[in-house]
Amino acid sequence: MKIVVVGGTGLIGSRLVKKLREKRQEVVAAAPSTGVNSLTGEGLADALKSASVTIDVTNAPSWDDAAALHFFETSTRNLLAYGAAAGVRHHIALSVVGTERMLESGFFRAKLAQENLVKASSMPHSILRATQFFEFTQKIADFSTEGDKVRLPPVLFQPMAADDVAGALAEVAMNQPVNGVVEIGGPEQFRLNEFIRRYLAARKDPREVISDPHARYYGIQVSERMLVPGAGARLGDTRFEDWLTHDAQQGFKAA
Repeated sequence: MKIVVVGGTGLIGSRLVKKLREKRQEVVAAAPSTGVNSLTGEGLADALKSASVTIDVTNAPSWDDAAALHFFETSTRNLLAYGAAAGVRHHIALSVVGTERMLESGFFRAKLAQENLVKASSMPHSILRATQFFEFTQKIADFSTEGDKVRLPPVLFQPMAADDVAGALAEVAMNQPVNGVVEIGGPEQFRLNEFIRRYLAARKDPREVISDPHARYYGIQVSERMLVPGAGARLGDTRFEDWLTHDAQQGFKAA
């Protein structure tokens, strides 16, 4: 089975390509660096020729509201149109748990627009919504830093390893389209402020984490369960302490 991973050289895409090849699938890692651009359409027809499955793990190059919306709408329309022309039988899109609850952010409005385009198309599809990745923990801390303090709300948080996200995508690709949404999350729940405190302590980062119910997450006002999946979500295997240990051995290269 030929599977095209669009965004196949990025954080999730590179892991996904490896996992699918281990399953002895024919995989195309599609990205601008390999001559395939979902935004302009360059190389899409050739990449999708004879493909059975398309997996979209692309990300907008900017969180600017207009830029993000343009990217996700244009890229998704191209992938669906070229995919239909090529006879693709399963379109998979990676999205974010809580997307429909975080519409204060233009980025998440763009992600919801992407989801809606997929749902409205005639293409058999699966939308996989994942919680935040461990690999972005440093960025969360940095975004919320004021001086030597990190202000974060004490809301529930259920992050997961990028490797587990890739594994879930590979599993979805090997099965029939669900024509709906599947949620995945990490095996443990934390309070967001405590999670970041543990991460910074492991890195011997001296910043103080302040629990502030009015603090924002990437500029978004979040409520207690906004960042966690529903009760029926699939769960990854990698626990936070295990990921921390592995990354400490690697010098936190993935952070």
